[in-house]
Amino acid sequence: MTQDELKALVGRAALEHVIPGAIVGVGTGSTVNHFIDALATMKVPVAGAVSSSRASTERLVARGIRVLEAGEVERLPVYVDGADEIDPRGHMIKGGGAALTREKIVADLAERFVCIADASKRVEVLGRFPLPVEVIAMALPQVTRRFARLGGEAVQRAGVLTDNGHPLLDVRGLAITDPLALETEINQWPGVVTVGIFARHRAQICLLGTAEGVLTLRY
Repeated sequence: MTQDELKALVGRAALEHVIPGAIVGVGTGSTVNHFIDALATMKVPVAGAVSSSRASTERLVARGIRVLEAGEVERLPVYVDGADEIDPRGHMIKGGGAALTREKIVADLAERFVCIADASKRVEVLGRFPLPVEVIAMALPQVTRRFARLGGEAVQRAGVLTDNGHPLLDVRGLAITDPLALETEINQWPGVVTVGIFARHRAQICLLGTAEGVLTLRY
C-alpha cells in the first residue's frame, strides 16, 4: 500500500476508539484528514468535535460535523491525532503542520490520546524529524542560541505562522533520549509558546499502518 493508503487505513481504524454520540478531539494533518472523512460516515454520529486547527475545523464543517470551542467542554473521552515521530513509550514529536500549541490544548482535555500514523513514524529515539517550537517573535534569536548550546541547529520555518500568529523554529541535531525532561526545560524558556515534544501528553494507543495492516500499540 502507498503511504496515503496506510494513512486512510489507520484513519478508519480510529473509529473503534470513538464513542458514538460523544464529543471527540480532532488533531491536524494529512492522516487526521482521513480520520475526519471516516468520522463523517459513522452510523451514530458524534455530538461534535473540538478541533486543533483552522484547517481541521474547515474539513469538519465541510463534512457536516459540528465544531465546538475548547472552552465549551470540560473533558473529552478521546483525542485522535497524528505524529511526526513516536518512540517505544508513546512520546511524540508533533508540529509539522504548525498546530502544536492548539494540539496540546485539546490533548490536555482528553482522557485518552490515540495516535494514528504510518509505520515510517515509528523511531527508537526522537529527533530525526526536526523539532518544531512555537516562539514569540522577539525571542527568536535568544531561543536559537539556547538550542545551539544544546547542540541543536534552530532555523525559522520560512513563510509560516501558526494559527496563533507566531513563528516556528525547526530544530535539527537533537537526540531526545529523555523527552519529558527536555520538554519541561524548553517550555520554561522565556519566549517559547510550546515545544513539539509530546511527553507529558503522550499517546496511550498508537494505530500504526503497516503493509500487514493496522498494528495496535499500547503504552
